[in-house]
Amino acid sequence: MKFLPTFSDMFDDLFHDPFNYSSVDAMRTDIVEKDGQYLMNMELPGYKKEDIQMELKDGYLIINATKNIDNEEKDDEGHVIRRERYSGSCSRNFYVGEGIKEEDIKASFDNGELKISIPKDTVKQVEEKKYISIE
Repeated sequence: MKFLPTFSDMFDDLFHDPFNYSSVDAMRTDIVEKDGQYLMNMELPGYKKEDIQMELKDGYLIINATKNIDNEEKDDEGHVIRRERYSGSCSRNFYVGEGIKEEDIKASFDNGELKISIPKDTVKQVEEKKYISIE
């Protein structure tokens, strides 16, 4: 606990970005296994459905969320009082297996929560060797 900040602490705090937090904090995820599927619940507060992209590549489910905000407040005479701009993105990757296809994954987004349903990757059966009989 800091009681008396040093000069360098005050300098660091001067340039602290209140929107800068790690993507893991921004995309908290719970994963449970139920009825032969993995159910993922990911928290994305402040994001809209159109801010989120999901991609399946080489057995990895890649989830990207990008946000651009441009707020401007003006007084009654049209003078700018405050202008804020923010641009940020976060991303998470999850290995789901090589046998999963895009059409197998179901997703919905409601009230800042992304829900994803992924079937368990079934182990591919090794084909039995079949011999040809010689007559």
